[in-house]
Amino acid sequence: MTLIKSISGIRGTIGGAPGEALTPIDIVKFTYAYSVKMKERLPKPSGERYKVVVGKDARLSGDMVEQLVCGTLVSCGVDVVKAGFASTPTTEMAVVFEEADGGIILTASHNPKQWNALKLLNEKGEFLNAEEGKAILECAAQEDFCFADVDSLGYMEDKDFTDAHLDAVLALPAVDAEAVRAAGFKVALDAVNSVGGIIMPRLLERLGVECVCVNCEPTGEFAHNPEPLPSNLTELCEAVVDNGADLGISVDPDVDRLALICEDGQPFGEEYTLVSVADYLFSRVCCQAREKGITAEEAAAPYSLTSSSNLSSSRALRDVTEQYGGSYSAAAVGEVNVTTRMKECGALIGGEGNGGVIYPALHYGRDAMVGVALFLTNLAYRKMKVSELLSTYPRYVIAKNKIELSDSALIDRILDKVKEVYASEDINLIDGVKISFESRKEWIHLRRSNTEPIIRIYAEAASKEAADALAQQVIAIADSILS
Repeated sequence: MTLIKSISGIRGTIGGAPGEALTPIDIVKFTYAYSVKMKERLPKPSGERYKVVVGKDARLSGDMVEQLVCGTLVSCGVDVVKAGFASTPTTEMAVVFEEADGGIILTASHNPKQWNALKLLNEKGEFLNAEEGKAILECAAQEDFCFADVDSLGYMEDKDFTDAHLDAVLALPAVDAEAVRAAGFKVALDAVNSVGGIIMPRLLERLGVECVCVNCEPTGEFAHNPEPLPSNLTELCEAVVDNGADLGISVDPDVDRLALICEDGQPFGEEYTLVSVADYLFSRVCCQAREKGITAEEAAAPYSLTSSSNLSSSRALRDVTEQYGGSYSAAAVGEVNVTTRMKECGALIGGEGNGGVIYPALHYGRDAMVGVALFLTNLAYRKMKVSELLSTYPRYVIAKNKIELSDSALIDRILDKVKEVYASEDINLIDGVKISFESRKEWIHLRRSNTEPIIRIYAEAASKEAADALAQQVIAIADSILS
């Protein structure tokens, strides 16, 4: 059994011994620590109440974990708004809708059904930063509990925020629902038997899109590995072709990641979800600038003509951004790092190459719903097949490898050696070591795992062969140290 404690929350498999898996004891300790640190971060006058929103995906352990989390919060004197089955972005937005002091999302994202997790939000509906997460870990480890008396217990209420979330998406100026309706799209949707099967069909219905549902019952019995990778989406690919759909849509269990399938049943590519949305938004800004006789930067206001993603995401985003005269800004791996960078540079759009679209005009969180709405708007305007749209973007391939070590102390030696070998190249050290070979438009990124003695190696080039060769060069450097 597995329990992983990190600054972003607590995640583990259900069942087993406390401290070794995600057990009721671990859930209570961690929720209590979250309550304590929330009150310290947001001090209020005596008698003024705290409120936390709790949402969950549809995995089998959800009810059990929800009861423990909500009960613990109430016992800490915190009022609870139960969002029930809710996507991660829905819960994030619900914190703002409710003017709550925080939120807890019960989801293990793309992990298999035996996993669950507590993901922690601040009063803005955004993930806690590293310092705040570390403080909660330290508090949970102390096991110094003091709960509220009977007159100070919190209250609990149930609310559904799905339609409020969709209202906000459809109200965005960049979403043209009328154009999407007029296009008469037909899509196949794979929601992996989780909450995507609730919210995504509602969105598509409101956009006038015919939806063929695949694995849309929120039973928590995932029909396949829930990570939306091409190898796990064969059923969706077949459904697209068999039903003559214009597009296939796949989401992970908490609906913050979006993967697309072309009309011919071929993967659009997770990396290109964000690229395509960015292409549309920058094109829209430049078009508005021409129509109004102003600069693109002025048209993008209050944001800048900038995009951002993490260091392990495709450079296709940078290429597309620069085609429109914009600039690209890289962030360390991790959603909170990307959103922090986006705020610093005022990015118009950002996200992660795993299908995570972050559109700050809505909120600072990965959101598959806004990703679909923006993508379909672009497709309606461009009047081309999805495969044709994909062919307009720079083509790159990412190879993913790892080096497993028996001694974590070797990690720094390997990273230092790689820096030495490639000292003449463009090197970024904000998260491990990333080396960019600008003349070839290739890069390789090495970073340590937060939980295991592993170095993850991502390499990108114009072909799989070139990306693999680049990765093998670095693996050979590591082998020279290990031998």
